Amino acid sequence: MIIGGSASQKLAANIAKKLNDKLCPIETKKFPDGERYIRVKGEIDEEIVVVQSTGNPQDENLIELLFLIKNLKSLGAKKIKVVIPYFGYGRQEKRFKSGEAISAQIVAELIQNAGATEILTINLHENSVRDFFSIKTQNISAMPAIAEHIKENTYNPIIIGPDKGALEFAEEIANILDCESTYLSKVRISPDKVETKVVNMRCDFSNDDPAFKDVKSKNVEISAVKGKEAIIIDDIIATGGTIVNAVHILKENGAKSVDVCCAHPVLVNDAVLKIYAAGARSISGTDSLKSEVSTISLAKTIAKHLK
Repeated sequence: MIIGGSASQKLAANIAKKLNDKLCPIETKKFPDGERYIRVKGEIDEEIVVVQSTGNPQDENLIELLFLIKNLKSLGAKKIKVVIPYFGYGRQEKRFKSGEAISAQIVAELIQNAGATEILTINLHENSVRDFFSIKTQNISAMPAIAEHIKENTYNPIIIGPDKGALEFAEEIANILDCESTYLSKVRISPDKVETKVVNMRCDFSNDDPAFKDVKSKNVEISAVKGKEAIIIDDIIATGGTIVNAVHILKENGAKSVDVCCAHPVLVNDAVLKIYAAGARSISGTDSLKSEVSTISLAKTIAKHLK
């Protein structure tokens, strides 16, 4: 049985279709004072999958998720698998300054203590968040779904990480599509301002070289974007500052076109407008969050890991 919270109802419905499973309806509303109301409508099974992202509004979606889990447990559910496509508060997994709350740990403990028996997430910003759970967790990749989208919409692309942290995503997609990949270097000047520079990657290695026996992707220098469809890939796009800088650089280096893809389209503060104004041809995100660019479905990927 699949239950979708109000943040992920369409995704939950699509997962149920992929699994040929029942979709249990729920009733949710907000009282005039802002408090949440949750009601599960109908008989429930002993094993249930709850699908609920905890993105904006984070507090409301998190409270709803906790209410759902605890309520299902009290109604007789024995196993409650919780799919959290976007894990809100997941970017504070340690104390950067004295006295800070480790929000990822607190949220993980709340979810587990509510009665979750298994957790499935998509591209956690920090994989170490899984260590805060003592139950089974899976952190699966949205990149195969994104790669399928790229394959259907481009010809001979080159995959670009807008910073070194995103190189792993670029390489994963490049391996699937058997195309080239590279990345740009990002320096954060302030919380809202970043500077992006070109990185010249080594691209003359041989697959027979023992030092590179595990290298599968075809890393190339930035000049390789000339005349090609460049695809920028990242896990989260929030304000879009890094992406805007990357689009400018790729255009300056002769890219035929620049498309932007991400796992989690947070997209705040006119990010969509800024990215298009910079010259991007398209922006595509997964449905881990509801947004105007959430055109890549994770239903198939999630269903595969729930079987």
